[in-house]
Amino acid sequence: MMAVIDTNVLLMSLPRKSPYYSIIKSFNQEKYKIVLTTEIFLEYEEILKSKANALTAFNILSAFVESPNIILIDVHFKWDLISADKDDNKFVDAYLASDADYLVTNDAHFNEVKQINFPKLNIVTADEFLQILKLLNAQ
Repeated sequence: MMAVIDTNVLLMSLPRKSPYYSIIKSFNQEKYKIVLTTEIFLEYEEILKSKANALTAFNILSAFVESPNIILIDVHFKWDLISADKDDNKFVDAYLASDADYLVTNDAHFNEVKQINFPKLNIVTADEFLQILKLLNAQ
């Protein structure tokens, strides 16, 4: 299973005491793969540095780089499907370029693409992804 994880969900899942910690824990247990592009990686870095500190950002991102369940891809076509916050398009583009199973976000800007018929996106919230992981772990 492959997922594109929006930065807001990544941040929610990092603290051990977070109810969303299972998202990163399942990733670390190689239950699913995270799709990354350079653009997404740089956003992760920028936000982690601003929310935590440079050392924490470095440690998290280094773990990602070394992880066998990171899928690094190049995006060759920009769909430009989100108009409310153009910066969010990088997650949609990564999802479509990778043929990922899920795009996980709690960002309301993604609601505008949930209703389009083509290309079809499987956008889920962090809560929905937790349920998917719970079912996956039960198997």
